[in-house]
Amino acid sequence: MKMRALSIAATAFLAACVSTAGPALDPTISGMQAREFFGAEDLGSPHEPEVIGFYANGCVAGAQALPETGPTWQAMRLSRNRNWGHPELIDYVTGLSRQVAASTSWNGLYVGDMSQPRGGPMLTGHVSHQSGLDVDIWMLPARDLGLSAQERESLSSISVQSQRGAWINDNWTEDHARVLRLAASDPRVERIFVATGVKVWLCRNETGDRSWLNRIRPATGHHYHFHVRLACPAGSRDCEEQEPPEPGDGCAEAEARAAAILNPPPPQPDDGVRPPPGPPRGNGVTMSQVPRQCLAILTGLQ
Repeated sequence: MKMRALSIAATAFLAACVSTAGPALDPTISGMQAREFFGAEDLGSPHEPEVIGFYANGCVAGAQALPETGPTWQAMRLSRNRNWGHPELIDYVTGLSRQVAASTSWNGLYVGDMSQPRGGPMLTGHVSHQSGLDVDIWMLPARDLGLSAQERESLSSISVQSQRGAWINDNWTEDHARVLRLAASDPRVERIFVATGVKVWLCRNETGDRSWLNRIRPATGHHYHFHVRLACPAGSRDCEEQEPPEPGDGCAEAEARAAAILNPPPPQPDDGVRPPPGPPRGNGVTMSQVPRQCLAILTGLQ
């Protein structure tokens, strides 16, 4: 059965469950993977823009598509249909691309994955990117903004890390630092995830105002791109905020992280103590675990 057919066939069940006080989901639907439903949608929902839930378990109403090509950007991997987001994210990306084109040797930005048309967990890949507030921006300087659709499928970004992520390599330039400074200086930004070595380089080399460094957070796997996450926008009452970063520039923590990469501590004995499970997150959540408001986003009900 095609995923599109699956989504349509489920609409009658979902429509009965759009309110938080509604009945339980039909057993046939409740245990199914939510990514199958959200991944089947081709277009945004007919609602006013609103973010619902958390970055790793949520959805977005009234999402807009980032145009595939603009004067200072190109969306990459168009076949994924992941160039959607809350209007605040669209405004952020286009505005940042203009700043980058005006302030660096780059002609703009190559924009990677944002969200699916209605957000939600993705069929493959990301755990987050569910609420229309996340975007991956390639580390490859955008020189050619006339790439064809096929070229955008085959072109690869570049890695800027070395020493297993503890430092940067020769692909790193001052313009990469300028781009990140511009990206992190927007007050709408909650966090920007980068390779540990990128954070360490910025900490050791940034002079003047260092307040924006607080938003730059080291994370595994972010060396071909950096991942921008916006804070909950105004008017999204059901958007779940992330805990803010610790005060300060975060540089001591980054240095410690780099040292642990280069000299891993010996393994500790297992004491058998496990933290209590948190709320469901990621692209493995079932339909019974997504926020109830997201069911209305899937069905298109007002």
